[in-house]
Amino acid sequence: MLSIHAISRSFNGHQALKDISFEVHDGLMTGFVGANGAGKTTAMRILLGVLSPDSGEVCMDGRPITADDRAQFGYMPEERGLYPKMKVHEQLVYLARLHGVTAPAAAKRADDLLERLGLGERKDDTLESLSLGNQQRAQIAAALVHDPSALVLDEPFSGLDPMAVEVTLDVLRDVARAGAPVLFSSHQLDVVERLCDSLVILAHGEVRAAGTRAEIRAAHTRPEWVLETDDAGFVRAIPGIEVIEFDGGHVRFAADSTDAADRVLRDAIERGTVRSFAPSIRPLNEIFQEVVR
Repeated sequence: MLSIHAISRSFNGHQALKDISFEVHDGLMTGFVGANGAGKTTAMRILLGVLSPDSGEVCMDGRPITADDRAQFGYMPEERGLYPKMKVHEQLVYLARLHGVTAPAAAKRADDLLERLGLGERKDDTLESLSLGNQQRAQIAAALVHDPSALVLDEPFSGLDPMAVEVTLDVLRDVARAGAPVLFSSHQLDVVERLCDSLVILAHGEVRAAGTRAEIRAAHTRPEWVLETDDAGFVRAIPGIEVIEFDGGHVRFAADSTDAADRVLRDAIERGTVRSFAPSIRPLNEIFQEVVR
């Protein structure tokens, strides 16, 4: 498990991180989300040892992290960092060898990853000859080729089409299932919501929310329901009800008590056909906008 404990960091008088703490558990996918300038990249670079914190520490499995620990990490920066004129397969093997992987194992690992990521037919092409999306896939393969003990990815889905996103998700899930802690940042909240076991929401250098999706929703959601009926306008007049979304026969509402929600259902049954009535799962995007204000 990776742990960030009370990390702070300033640049030229600007405090980029303010006493942040969170954990990335083994075998789980942790999404790191926040607006541009929130401090995500700075936190990742401190985690990797590229930057030093002004205060606080990074731990692995409950002890201070070492250079040997970090040498086995996989990292994908937001800015592409591979060699543009080098062939894709050749540089994956080279990077794996730098991590101590034998030549045959490195070649096989590179072949397997490129096939899974849809680049098998392009493995002998130079990186600069690939589209931007395919360069992104090659960058992901470079972070994985040495079978890392932990994975840190900065905007891994940037520039990928929907099919490539799904393929990449499958590969990352396998890394997590093998037991590695996986931390990745993304602005694509729909992808984060589908993929992540836990989330860390950062704003202005501070952790505003952290935990599993269920824990974050529970902490930032009132009880809400969705009703589908012939005409849901009557819901507005029921005491203890706040209408959140309304469109004719569709309404999403919050209730200040179970009795108020039960009255909505009883009145809907009396008035006509009830097509559906169920608790509402609040979208992550709403919670994100609320906590970063």
